[in-house]
Amino acid sequence: MTNKMKLHLSLSLYINYIIHGFGLIILAQNMASLGHLWNAPIATVSYVVSGIGIGRLLAYFTFGYLSDRFGRKLLIYIGMGTYLIFFTGIPFAPNIQVAYVLSILAGVANSGLDSGTYPTFMEMGGKESASNVFIKAAMSLGEFVLPLLVTMLEAKSMWFGWSFMLPVALLVINLILVTRVQFPQRNQAHQTGVVREGNISSAKKWIASGALSIYGYSSMAVMILFTQWITMYSTKELGYSSLVAHGLLSLYSLGSISGVVIVFALLRRQVSESLLLIVNNLISLLALIVICMTTVQMVSAVAAFIFGFTAASGMMQVALNMFLRLFPTHKGIVTGTYFMFGSIATFTVPIVTGWLSKTSIALAMQFDILIAILGTIVVIVAAVMLREKHALSTMERVVSE
Repeated sequence: MTNKMKLHLSLSLYINYIIHGFGLIILAQNMASLGHLWNAPIATVSYVVSGIGIGRLLAYFTFGYLSDRFGRKLLIYIGMGTYLIFFTGIPFAPNIQVAYVLSILAGVANSGLDSGTYPTFMEMGGKESASNVFIKAAMSLGEFVLPLLVTMLEAKSMWFGWSFMLPVALLVINLILVTRVQFPQRNQAHQTGVVREGNISSAKKWIASGALSIYGYSSMAVMILFTQWITMYSTKELGYSSLVAHGLLSLYSLGSISGVVIVFALLRRQVSESLLLIVNNLISLLALIVICMTTVQMVSAVAAFIFGFTAASGMMQVALNMFLRLFPTHKGIVTGTYFMFGSIATFTVPIVTGWLSKTSIALAMQFDILIAILGTIVVIVAAVMLREKHALSTMERVVSE
């Protein structure tokens, strides 16, 4: 592929993930309006989000196989098409049951995009690790814009459904763009990626695979729980205004975008992925503890930014890159397996936190700390199993430069 073709393809794929960023939080950001539409309590509306996890569970492994067998473009078409149905349908859904089916379709859409996109970036060659991480920046941009849009619609007493129509318009435009781009040959195994982890024993390889799969769950769960409940936690438990509460989520997203840029730059300079995972997970755990303990708005704002900067700075994608290099000729299946664990988080977190919120929304937020601890433990295990020689000296060299 020429550089111009790669640029056009990358642009279309990143636009999809801006839209996906909307999809990740759009139900949570409109819970009050949707509850009124369906005449249902907030806890019941939160269960609708769990349908996304079911859709992902149903689709990921199958889509991973189909991606390896029939190509990445087909899966991306499926993802875009089903997201179109979701965004168009939710504002007009007459009841919880229809909405739940639509949320399942959102999970299917997510599976299609992931199964087609991550392998595509790996197969483009070059700095594929950094390119996959930049997907998170696109998602974070969507997560940053949407709360601002929802707040504006509320302030002007406008129909909440306009927040769903924006991604619909973007999807239609991007569908036209995607039809005009060419995809790289699938299932290419770039030698630079294979050699990097090629000398570990079979036992260590499978232990690392298990740890990385669990991280697929924990990294997704930490972000889903935070984005779903931080706004209501801030207003109901901390007494912050709606503007401040939505602002915390936007600061989280802004931190995520900033963090992705830094991680992107570090990866292009060959900084150890294992070290990045450990450091970022430790810092994000501390930031989350602060968020759950403080009642000072400024401290909450700084902690939310730091949490986004570390937890949502592409760490899920960094871990996936490590996983993909363990099985370089089965990228679709590995991607499907990894995100299948993430889909379990998408399914279980709304159910568990919905139940916990009946006692206290603070209890739901504190549950996020336990998940963050789990994530920190498993990345340390994976790093030990895939120990890269001179990882620490690499970081020291980059800092000194």
